[in-house]
Amino acid sequence: MLKKYALVLAVFYSLGLATVSLITLNNLPNVGINFADKIFHFIVYGVLAYLWFNTFFFKFKYKKRKAIFYAALFSIIFGIIIEVLQGSATASRHTDVYDAIANTLGVLFMVAILLINKKMHIKN
Repeated sequence: MLKKYALVLAVFYSLGLATVSLITLNNLPNVGINFADKIFHFIVYGVLAYLWFNTFFFKFKYKKRKAIFYAALFSIIFGIIIEVLQGSATASRHTDVYDAIANTLGVLFMVAILLINKKMHIKN
């Protein structure tokens, strides 16, 4: 199913992420973890990179390394643009360099997983 709907999933996830990133969020619960928002950024952008990898690999038929490269490039640029827009296009948000770093680290972590996954084979 992921192969069939890769592009739709990636686009809707990206639009949802952009929307949530640019709207005012009030009364968010405190989870009691320092840097919880950075962990969230790390995970969310790792997922973004994974979804775009699937799009480039399955939908556009790019070779694996090329699909990984374009997914990473798109995800990192997307994260930077969103951070800049938070500072310039919203009144309730601000640009946070540490958010951009967390986004990028999440993407790079997913890149590492995708590259390592090529070498791992699990036998049933």
